[in-house]
Amino acid sequence: MPITDRLNQTQITSAVCDLLCELGTRLVLIDDVHLLDTQRRAGAETSDQLKYLGERIPATFVYSAIDIEASSLLSGVRGAQIAGRFKIFRHRPLAYATEQDRAVWNDLVQAMENLLRLRAHRPGTLVKHAAYLHARTAGRIGSLSHLIREAALIAITEGTERITKQLLAEVELDAAAESQARPPRPARGK
Repeated sequence: MPITDRLNQTQITSAVCDLLCELGTRLVLIDDVHLLDTQRRAGAETSDQLKYLGERIPATFVYSAIDIEASSLLSGVRGAQIAGRFKIFRHRPLAYATEQDRAVWNDLVQAMENLLRLRAHRPGTLVKHAAYLHARTAGRIGSLSHLIREAALIAITEGTERITKQLLAEVELDAAAESQARPPRPARGK
């Protein structure tokens, strides 16, 4: 969409809305809304902008956040207006207890593996280790993504261009995954 220097914020917003309507946009995903601090001017303006877009574009808006109730987004007068417009869905890490749970997890692992472009990686390797990956990440999608991405970077850097279970075991994950998935490591010398 061409934007010229002469357009102001209102004109740009209107052009975006018109284009999304013309394209038939039905779903708008917005990540990290917990970072919006509506107590500050920039956060309040962004919040107002999101509200305006939601009113102009006939699509479903999905806002992703962590611990949204504790953020400033839902506090104060502006926060009450925002809270009155949305329904909160809380998502837990993916389970691995039932056959259906395992199928969902395996599909996710397969989808991530399909995106790998490593010359020596054997397709199906990550799916073969799906139970290990679940235990290692405690079912967290972000932790799984980090684990696979970090392992791929190491494989490229080292020139092996393949991910093995041993390589996966060497990758250090985020604190939440490490604390839930593994027992605490004993101090050296004990």
